[in-house]
Amino acid sequence: MSFKKALVALAAASVFSAAVSAEKLSVAATPVPHAELLEFVKPQLAEQGVELDVKVFTDYIQPNVQVDQKRMDANFFQHQPYLDEFNDGRGTSLVTVAGIHVEPFGAYSNKIKSLDELKNGATIAIPNDPTNGGRALLLLQKAGLITLKEGSKITATPRDIADNPKKLDFKELEAATLPRILGQVDVALINTNYALEAGLNPSEDALIIEGSESPYVNILVARPDNKDSDAMQKLAKALKSDAVRDFIKEKYEGAVVPAF
Repeated sequence: MSFKKALVALAAASVFSAAVSAEKLSVAATPVPHAELLEFVKPQLAEQGVELDVKVFTDYIQPNVQVDQKRMDANFFQHQPYLDEFNDGRGTSLVTVAGIHVEPFGAYSNKIKSLDELKNGATIAIPNDPTNGGRALLLLQKAGLITLKEGSKITATPRDIADNPKKLDFKELEAATLPRILGQVDVALINTNYALEAGLNPSEDALIIEGSESPYVNILVARPDNKDSDAMQKLAKALKSDAVRDFIKEKYEGAVVPAF
């Protein structure tokens, strides 16, 4: 075999060896922006010997179930208050690996241009999961539309409303369905990932929206047994890179805010 052919064979063998030894990491994510961010870092991780497999989910339950049952290695879709509530309610012990970004929560409407136009008895749709429903109510309280009972926090529900001067009618619905029923209610409080997926621009279309100081940082989540693995730490580092920060700022234009 010639020297040149030997080099080609050696290079091919090295590529094959790298492919065989690549560590696989499966991550469950909601489509926007989470799966998009994971796809963005996939080439960088491949160069580091990590094969990233991104599975897209459109609900807030299965990503945690899949990780807890070891069908997936990690997930990326939720904030810490939601994870805490899920662990408490389901008896799971999922853990935070890294905080990545904030998605300011907003209120949207196809019927009014300002909350000043909101009529008595108007229908308000909010997420039906414990923490995002409470987050919606806290935002409405900040806007002066309702007053919650003293001490109400992220787990507040419509039953915790102490004062409702406009007699607003609250509908609790699955978070993923809220953009689809926007034309059927007066206002819907929508998580930014679902708003973006539906083609809404939070910075332009939201009637009210949380500021960048929002404490609800979206997190990369894993199990205690794999959170410190080499592949997981490489993913966390990639998601907190300068390249991802620039990508977030340029692509989402304030609808998603880096938290690192």
